[in-house]
Amino acid sequence: MTTTTDQFDAARRRIRDAYSPELFGTLARRWAETLQNHFRKVESGSGPVLNWTPPADCVADAHASLDQRAPEGRPDAATPVIDEIERRFGQLVETILSRGNNLHHPRYIGHQVPASIPVAALFDAVGSATNQVMAIYEMGPWATSVERALIERVGETLGLTPGEFAGLITHGGSLANLTGLLTARNVMLRASWERGLAETDRPPVLLVHADVHYGITRAAGALGIGTRNVHKVSLDHRRRLDPQALDRQLQEFRDAGTPVMAVAACACATPIGAFDPLPEIAAVCRQHNVWLHVDAAHGGAAAFSDRHRHLVAGIEQADSIVVDAHKMLFMPALCAFVFYRNRENRFQTFQQDAPYLFDPSAPGMAEYDSGMLTVECTKRAAAFGLWGIWSLFGPQLFADLVDSTFDLGRKFYGMLQESPDFEPLHEPQCNIVTFRYRPEAMRDADLKSVGEFNQRIRRRIIESGSFYLVQTNLNGAAALRVTIINPLTTAEDLRALLEEIRTVGRDLSLVNSQ
Repeated sequence: MTTTTDQFDAARRRIRDAYSPELFGTLARRWAETLQNHFRKVESGSGPVLNWTPPADCVADAHASLDQRAPEGRPDAATPVIDEIERRFGQLVETILSRGNNLHHPRYIGHQVPASIPVAALFDAVGSATNQVMAIYEMGPWATSVERALIERVGETLGLTPGEFAGLITHGGSLANLTGLLTARNVMLRASWERGLAETDRPPVLLVHADVHYGITRAAGALGIGTRNVHKVSLDHRRRLDPQALDRQLQEFRDAGTPVMAVAACACATPIGAFDPLPEIAAVCRQHNVWLHVDAAHGGAAAFSDRHRHLVAGIEQADSIVVDAHKMLFMPALCAFVFYRNRENRFQTFQQDAPYLFDPSAPGMAEYDSGMLTVECTKRAAAFGLWGIWSLFGPQLFADLVDSTFDLGRKFYGMLQESPDFEPLHEPQCNIVTFRYRPEAMRDADLKSVGEFNQRIRRRIIESGSFYLVQTNLNGAAALRVTIINPLTTAEDLRALLEEIRTVGRDLSLVNSQ
């Protein structure tokens, strides 16, 4: 079909309108005003936490919005109909805000996703608006430089030796764990990159903390290890990986001639926030000449705190480490660090050539080309937010955020201890607290029934929007779980949560008795 002059002109006009700096400025001002009002409202605790809509209805509304657009400019107009576009833009932004989960509400105490520092998004937006990407240094020189500087600063904060370690930033903890364990596989099973695992006499195994994140198990499947060859190591009375049990299992595999790809420890594990005894685990791994990988996606930020650094003592002895800035460094998703204690291992992850990307006339650039280290070839500049906040406020802010939220975890534990109708299920080491509501009427009920009762309470609460909390399974039954990952949450909010649980529990009991 031939394009007419009118069609061509209309296409050029739509492109011009979409790229208009004047339109961008107008919408950016509207955006800033709308977000400022949103944060003012939500941070004060006004309105629901979760704007609940049944999934099918929500998807239908999203479909409908795709068919409603701002009118195009007149054919003879030099600029788009800015007023109409601004109006429609405002509607769309308000829709996003009114239909989502308000993590900046002080009664958001759910998943390990923070009420991120809003200003960080402004730095991230610069990278998004100008499409700063990384794979080779020349495509993103400042993004690469920012990433390298932060890798060095965060790695040194963890206790890694300057000049001896290396690292990278990738998109999320699961991808970070996959990357670190891929490196472990290639180092420990030397021929695996080219030949796969078919030539190994016995299938290699991965030993993990029994409560390890499912991303580790996924990585085992993706790496060809197989989920059946993931072996859970027994836990101690605090649900931490038991070094003595690890030693026994490693010895059993050695005696059987079974290769061990790696040991995956946690700092901290998801269910109750348990930090593994890393110095003892590292000593066992050294004794057996086994790669130690530490998933510190949540708890690695404790290294910034003088009061809580002891929780990650020994992490610098691990061969690979994962730390998510989009958890306890309170950055927008996604920004995840992978560190290698031995920098010589940094190029073991991928053993490939890409001559159309990497310039043989400048071999020194490979040291700065992130595409040599990460799964992503095109990678967004993920570190601008962290770099900007660090540059504005300094690293003490990260210590403050860790200290305040970890302290609230302890206070909430104290509230549970003082309440006879609640059962704290562990002594928290951080800002993750797991518990059950067990009123007098359910004192003699079996654990399964109590767990199901708690699940129904949670569902009623999150759909009402009064709080957002999550659930887990512990000791064979469901339990309630909070992660205090909004620094604006107060002790009063946590007391109100207990009262809300009681109120909803009484309502459900009345309904069930009728």
